[in-house]
Amino acid sequence: MSFEVLLDAGVVTRCRRRVHLEHDPAMRGVDLGPPDPAIEQRIADAAAHRADIAGRLLEATTPEPGAATEHWVTVPRDLPASERVQRTRSALARGVPFIWGALLPADHAAGRRGGSELLVRTEQGYLPVLVVRHRITDRGSGARTTPVTDLEPAHASADPERKVRSQPRDQLRLAHLRRLLQAAGHAEQGRALGGVIGLDADVVLWHDLDVPTWPGGRTALAEYDARFADRRAVASAAAEQREALAEPSRIVECRSCPWWPTCNAELIRTRDVSLVVRGEDAVELRKVGVSTVDKLAALDADDEPPVQWTGTTFTDAVALARAWLADLTVVRRVAEVVVPRADVEVDIDMESFGDSGAYLWGCLLSGVDIGLEQGYRAFATWEPLPTTDEARSFAQFWAWLREVRRRTAEAGLTFRAYCYNAMAENRWLFGSVQRFAGLDGVPSLGEVREFVDSDEWVDLFRSVSDQFLCSHGKGLKVVAPVAGFRWRDPEAGGEASMRWYRDAVGMDGAAPDPAQRGRLLRYNEDDVRATYVLREWMTSPAITQVPYMGDL
Repeated sequence: MSFEVLLDAGVVTRCRRRVHLEHDPAMRGVDLGPPDPAIEQRIADAAAHRADIAGRLLEATTPEPGAATEHWVTVPRDLPASERVQRTRSALARGVPFIWGALLPADHAAGRRGGSELLVRTEQGYLPVLVVRHRITDRGSGARTTPVTDLEPAHASADPERKVRSQPRDQLRLAHLRRLLQAAGHAEQGRALGGVIGLDADVVLWHDLDVPTWPGGRTALAEYDARFADRRAVASAAAEQREALAEPSRIVECRSCPWWPTCNAELIRTRDVSLVVRGEDAVELRKVGVSTVDKLAALDADDEPPVQWTGTTFTDAVALARAWLADLTVVRRVAEVVVPRADVEVDIDMESFGDSGAYLWGCLLSGVDIGLEQGYRAFATWEPLPTTDEARSFAQFWAWLREVRRRTAEAGLTFRAYCYNAMAENRWLFGSVQRFAGLDGVPSLGEVREFVDSDEWVDLFRSVSDQFLCSHGKGLKVVAPVAGFRWRDPEAGGEASMRWYRDAVGMDGAAPDPAQRGRLLRYNEDDVRATYVLREWMTSPAITQVPYMGDL
């Protein structure tokens, strides 16, 4: 019996096992994980962003009154799919210059379906333009752009202020739409272009899908074709209930996948090796028969590794497996744990809202008295991001930190500041000085770089990674409880804080909620107190009670 499989663009960046489960008839009716409110909110935010951009583009492209030609067609998203396709097909046939909300005819021969925020007609045919709610460029040069209301790719030029930010998903979706337009007979001839309008909505970024910018000299179209063929094979095998081409394996994507309860139960039942070893290492271990945590734990770490490792070392992998079997959250990789300490210490934690900005810098001052009040303080903006008021709160944070460092140095004392995973804080330290350069109190890029590159800026995540093996992850919410710390809010977490922030600033039209502001401040304070407790624990005699990997 034959089953038709029609896939959208998302499958090419989706876990292969998820593609299987989504098309396996035996999985219909299986309980999925609850919807993630943060993801649902991001979807709603993206829809609002698209609507705003649609209004701006419609106004900018409307011809002078009295123009006889039809210039813009909107295909409502709430129509049945068949009617949306029909309206899109009709607009394509009429040669309408701009088609918003297009749902293209399915390519049954190739197993493809999908739609684009916008289709733009050029002299050679149609090309897709995506509207996304993430940043698509960084500071730099070379990205080919036009102003956001100029939808003519022939006007694109190398932008002296922007470089392309790596967003593979955008290029692969454009490639998917290019193939659908080709199947429908309406693709632009002679070149494979596509545009993207991002979160900042200040330019259209134009991608050439035939340029070999992918690893190995591949083009975006070639990469897409290979991935789509693979996912189609996986989905077809599942739909026809043939032997599965994709088995469960734990990866980063699992954390937000609705199928995780199904996969997790299976992984635990089989004690799959990916529970402690990720990615390609797990794949390669299965190939040589080391498919379970038990088999990995039984190996001699002093022997030659059974596979070539791409992630953690073989020795660490064996110890991790043994720690997992013993239900140990952390074990020491070193006999003596060392964390740089100082006379005056500051714990720092930043809260951001997606790509929109950093609205809160929380600090915990401790150590020798330098004449400033010790304890927690917060530097925040409660204007909805993005806002230039973010520059004010950032400048106040930096001025306070600068004063702490100045007083410490004048007293002849040592100073260190701590965070947990500096990638996040560094992103917004550098991003803030670049976005708000020249505004009152904003430091120079050189001043921030001097601090970040100095021994005074300590990433405790790196200290944990270098000196511990963590069988259940290395996140602060996992490791700090081992040191005895507990968050006051039972929902404490990055995703939950996104919801609290929306209410705190009245982002959805309601009045700002002071209670949610207080909740965010308590959450942030707990985060900096958690790094303080973790550091104290790591440098106390209690650390010797943590099992050493060599003893497992």
